[in-house]
Amino acid sequence: MTSNSWISNRIHVKIPLDRIPVVIGKDGVTKNEVMSKTGTLITVDTENSMVIVEPETPSVPPINVVKASDIVKAIGLGFTPEEALALLDDDNVLLVIDLKNLVGDNQSTLKRIKGRIIGEKGRARRTIEEMTGTKIIVGKYHVAIIGSYERAMAAKRAVEMLAEGRQHGTVYRRIDTLMRSIKRREAVGLWKTGREQSKGSF
Repeated sequence: MTSNSWISNRIHVKIPLDRIPVVIGKDGVTKNEVMSKTGTLITVDTENSMVIVEPETPSVPPINVVKASDIVKAIGLGFTPEEALALLDDDNVLLVIDLKNLVGDNQSTLKRIKGRIIGEKGRARRTIEEMTGTKIIVGKYHVAIIGSYERAMAAKRAVEMLAEGRQHGTVYRRIDTLMRSIKRREAVGLWKTGREQSKGSF
C-alpha cells in the first residue's frame, strides 16, 4: 500500500449549480461544519457543478467520507443544511426514489404522481413525514427521504404506494401498521440498551 492510497477514498458528488451556495453556506459555515465534524476536505468545483469529498488525513475512517458526501448530496437534493446534518447520526440514512423508474418519463404522468405524493397544499407529504418521523423532499424526478432506516423505508413504501395509485387513506393505514411495529422494536431496543447501561454502572 502506498503512502497516498487513502486518497482513493475521494468521492465526487454532482449537484445542481443553484445548490452549490447552500452547500458552502454563508462565509463557508456549512462546508466548514461538515468538514470539522467528519474530518474531511470538501472542494467545490463550480465550473462542473461538482463537490469533491476526501479524507483530511489517512486516519479518517472511510465511513466519514461517505457521511460527508451523503450530506452534500442531501443538500443538493433540496434538504436544508440542518436537515442534511442529521445524517451524521449513525442511525439515519438518505434514501432516493427515482420517480422515472417507477412511472416512466412521461411528463404529465410525473406531474400527476408528484401531485399525489405532495397532496393539496403539501398535506400528504407532511402527513407521511409526521407519521414516520422523517424529512421528505419531492424534486423534479425524485423523492428523497432522511430518517432512521426503518422509518425511512416506511416512508419510501408510502411514496411507492401513492405512485401505484393507492388511495391516501389506504396508504396512511399501511403506515400506521408499519409504525406500530417499528415503535415496538425501537422500544425494545431502548429497553435493552438502558438495561445494559444499568448493569455497567454497578
